[in-house]
Amino acid sequence: MYLMFDEAGKFLAARLLSESDATVQVELDSGKRLKVKLANVMLRFDKPAPAQFMEQALAISQAVELELAWEFSPEGDFGFADLARDYFSDKASVLEQAGMLMRLFEAPHYFRRAGKGMFRKAPADIVAQALAAIEKKRLQTELIAQWAHELTQGHCPAPVRAQLYKILFKPDKNAPEYKAVVQASRDSRTAPLDLLLASGAIDSPYQFHWKRFLLENFPQGTVFPAIAAVPPADDLPLAPVSAFSIDDSATTEIDDALSLQGLGSGTVTMGVHIAAPGLAIAPDSDIDRLGRHRLSTVYMPGYKLTMLPDALVQVYTLQQGRHCPALSLYVTLDEQTLEVKHSETRIESLPISHNLRHDQLDSLVTEEWLQAAQVTDDGSADSQRAAATALHRQLAFLHRFACAHKARREIVRGKPESFNRPDYNFRLPDLLAGEPAGNESVQISVRQRGAPLDLIVAEAMILANSTWGQWLASLGVPAIYRSQASMAPGVKVRMGTKALPHAGIGVPSYAWSTSPLRRYTDLVNQWQIIACVRHGSTAALAAPFKPKDAQLFSIISAFEATYAAYNGYQAAMERFWTLQYLRQNAISELVATVIKEGMARADEVPLVLAIAAGAGLPRGAQVRLRLGMIDLMTLDVSATVLERLDSPQEAGDPGDAAALASGVQGEDEEDLVGPITIAVDVLDTPDPA
Repeated sequence: MYLMFDEAGKFLAARLLSESDATVQVELDSGKRLKVKLANVMLRFDKPAPAQFMEQALAISQAVELELAWEFSPEGDFGFADLARDYFSDKASVLEQAGMLMRLFEAPHYFRRAGKGMFRKAPADIVAQALAAIEKKRLQTELIAQWAHELTQGHCPAPVRAQLYKILFKPDKNAPEYKAVVQASRDSRTAPLDLLLASGAIDSPYQFHWKRFLLENFPQGTVFPAIAAVPPADDLPLAPVSAFSIDDSATTEIDDALSLQGLGSGTVTMGVHIAAPGLAIAPDSDIDRLGRHRLSTVYMPGYKLTMLPDALVQVYTLQQGRHCPALSLYVTLDEQTLEVKHSETRIESLPISHNLRHDQLDSLVTEEWLQAAQVTDDGSADSQRAAATALHRQLAFLHRFACAHKARREIVRGKPESFNRPDYNFRLPDLLAGEPAGNESVQISVRQRGAPLDLIVAEAMILANSTWGQWLASLGVPAIYRSQASMAPGVKVRMGTKALPHAGIGVPSYAWSTSPLRRYTDLVNQWQIIACVRHGSTAALAAPFKPKDAQLFSIISAFEATYAAYNGYQAAMERFWTLQYLRQNAISELVATVIKEGMARADEVPLVLAIAAGAGLPRGAQVRLRLGMIDLMTLDVSATVLERLDSPQEAGDPGDAAALASGVQGEDEEDLVGPITIAVDVLDTPDPA
């Protein structure tokens, strides 16, 4: 005697050994013995043998037409044997009954299970829906197979191309496009990224990095919604000064300007003027939500994504020839000692006389030029040179103040600031407008940190950020501060709501407040400062953000993460264009300085790279490198040491080399971004097995 039984949802057949009231003992063809509940026994038969029985029953089950069986089945619960007798004949064999059982069991869209061996026919509408879903899945499976085949043949289907970056970096693993890439990757035994490159899915390495950045940080796109710019108030008092700004030629968000009054009188009033969008943008307004979403302007060579809509930026940028809303810090100085006597903050309409561009003037405005008793107009038609010449006396005083202010900070710091590395300017001369394509020619020029115009702006902004930070704290008004407990190794700059010292800069407190068009933290602090100007000692009650306001902590957390992502992308794109520069100019060798074991920094271009054959070289050693293959996808380039250019005695000491590797300690108005590791995280490479 043989039995067919249900074992955990799987049908088996075996020889009966013994039977009790509730269980049976059976033996499988393999010799394994099982104890089976009597309720799980579906059929009993004498022949054929279990293996042949299951094989023949399976063949019969595949011949059962489900739609016909569904039509034959009665309403309500029924047994499989009953339906077999209705479908085959009233004398349906045990094999036919077994075949019907198997067929019913594997078709839950037609028949719902109502117990052991019992079923109920599904309603017609449910059957229709299920059949439609099955057909959809079949077609999708065929489509996935077709797309996978196309990918292995070197062609990328349009649907896969449309979802390319989502597939690589934020995949929906149930999406057919993702499944097609995975299947093609397995079939071809090729890593997904290599497969997609070979199929032409990725237009260019630049687009690869750009689209990935947008997917991670701007999934809804970069276009601002249509929001009208709030016009500035027309009742602001007119400032009794003529101010000028100092920025790069590409700067459109001109946040800050400077002015001087009283030169030659013994007491000079220096004005640090900041664009004041905070006068019109209300917290939690539509425009505020746009700024809070982006948190900062994103910079990259040849392009940028502004924090605020351009229409609003153009209203509040400190454009020459206009009267602009401004938050002004007036600092009274002793003209000889340059000591600060008094400071005052005002809200006013500021006349802007000039927008100086340091990239056009650094060669003119040198320390020697500033120290000259007077300079004369050389008759050049260059408006920038003419403006700088007209402002010579003011620039000379501002530079003298900047040097003195820097020296005082260095006393607090306990050590001088050293600018070991230059800044680099990237220019894409072929790009007239819009986003770069990645194949434009690139020019890289050096701008030494600490150049006179750079120093003037940096020290003026440090003075403003520190002064306003202390003032806010004295009135009990919270703000967003940057602080550093000490300059010891590993002590990082932190953001918080307390006015703590910043050891790296050498100031008692430091609240970013001078770039409200470009950084959301500065806009938040500007609202707080405006409240202090308007309400004085009661500002803590009137300010938008109160002490221990949870929103401030939320803003800090979001800003730090977002700002790090933006800076990382900026560094990545600068590295991309540096590698393009090397390729475009066929540069195969570089002079570099070792910064640590196996790593060196190029002396003439902004590039840190791994070096081979450099074991044992000390930090600070100067070497000549031969460049290897440049990979614009991973932003990697290999290099081999050809020779050492300095003698062992000329190498810098470890302290100097450490500074060379880590950059300037502390920060000026703009944060320094250290070397960034570029990682390309894509789908796992398929297992060759």
